Amino acid sequence: MIQLEDVTKLHNQGRHDEVVAVGGVDLAIDDGRITVLRGPSGSGKTTLLTVIGCLARPTTGRVRIDGEVVSGLPERFLTEVRRRTFGFVFQRFNLVRGLSALDNVVLPAVPMGLPHRALEERAFGLLDQFGLADRARLSVEHLSGGEAQRVAIARALINDPAVIVADEPTASLDAERVAQFLVIADALKRAGKTVLITSHDPRITEAGIVDRLVTMIDGRIDEDGESAGEEDIP
Repeated sequence: MIQLEDVTKLHNQGRHDEVVAVGGVDLAIDDGRITVLRGPSGSGKTTLLTVIGCLARPTTGRVRIDGEVVSGLPERFLTEVRRRTFGFVFQRFNLVRGLSALDNVVLPAVPMGLPHRALEERAFGLLDQFGLADRARLSVEHLSGGEAQRVAIARALINDPAVIVADEPTASLDAERVAQFLVIADALKRAGKTVLITSHDPRITEAGIVDRLVTMIDGRIDEDGESAGEEDIP
């Protein structure tokens, strides 16, 4: 379980243009479920996601993972927690141009120190799982949007993280690609992964696979409850 205790995140702290991006949030995220943070642009959902994923430290408050306070750890230990616990799928996928799909998937696992051949075999297995075995050696700039999305998800899974974090993963995708993402997210949940998504896309927020919706406004939680599950996976 991930727990946030009175978490605040300030930008430009102490300056005249200080902004409260997240203000006094208490939140517990249960394991093995799909939780969606929703809200308009500027609501604080992405900032909160970066704090949860240990990509940023809270200005005040605590973040616990399985009971351990991680928000105050030295950076080298926090990096290890982040690498071991989280897999990230970014809005624009952030694939490294000029590298193959296979090399992009391998990248997050290189610091783990495992033999390169073993990493390549695992990466290839993930790409094969997502129907991309024949695209593994192709440079990522030649992939379609849906293929790039699946490579990004495979990359997020290379270290076998417990938590998959996806920031607006369907913002620029058509209906077919959104449907593919929902199928993958459901499979991850069934495999015991915790999936945390930020989105204001109703195709995500109203999907039947979503267990919980947390609505944010002005950096604070406005609503928090079980998803109504208004739609099934397309």
